[in-house]
Amino acid sequence: MSFFVILLDTLLDILPIAAIIFGFQYLVIRKPIRHLPQVLAGFVMVLFGLAFFLQGLEQALFPMGELMALQLTSDQVLPQLASDLQRHWTDYYWVYIFAFTIGASTTIAEPSLIAVSIKAGEISGGTIDPLMLRIAVALGMAFGITLGTWRIVMGYPLHWFVLGAYILVIIQTLRSPKNIIPLAFDSGGVTTSTITVPIIAALGLGMATSIPGRSPIMDGFGMIALACLFPIITVMGYAQIAAWLEKRNGAPSPKTP
Repeated sequence: MSFFVILLDTLLDILPIAAIIFGFQYLVIRKPIRHLPQVLAGFVMVLFGLAFFLQGLEQALFPMGELMALQLTSDQVLPQLASDLQRHWTDYYWVYIFAFTIGASTTIAEPSLIAVSIKAGEISGGTIDPLMLRIAVALGMAFGITLGTWRIVMGYPLHWFVLGAYILVIIQTLRSPKNIIPLAFDSGGVTTSTITVPIIAALGLGMATSIPGRSPIMDGFGMIALACLFPIITVMGYAQIAAWLEKRNGAPSPKTP
């Protein structure tokens, strides 16, 4: 897809947003927009920024994710087997290692998570360490993606994993410190954003395409759901561990929620 087609599609997507904002400003609030030239310049930057980002997805992130999945599940990488044997799930260990590392690294670099962690640290007065929060979210994301790749290898139904994760989330919600619960749920949402989603989706589709007996529609999707759920679990788990250490030591632990 050419850049000008993407630019036009992005413009059509942004126009309704601009129409709502300007419509409310002039028809409901009935006040002029301050610094209108800067606002219009910002919209132009958003337009070209989104267009360049979508072009980059088409040319780099999606192809790279699918290529890595195809290469890691090829016969050249997997252990050699006799012709009458079927592969065991442990043969795909490189897939699990790649899923864990790419999930953790992309989450640490996620701009939305960085913004949320910094704001959480500021509002909490330093009781929440932004770096520790990002690490907790990254570990949850990495485990969720790794579990998603294992699910594709095994061919298990997605609802088993989603139901089990939600049960664990509910139990943790009832037992976690109250001040961390909203942040934990928000952390699960902000992780699946601009950087992580394209790679996760491409990895899942590539694996479901290359592994025999798997359907890209039935098995290729669903990894993003697990990637959203497990950061909630790890953030609340981090808070529970910090609260337990504080209770055992009898003194507040520094920089913990």
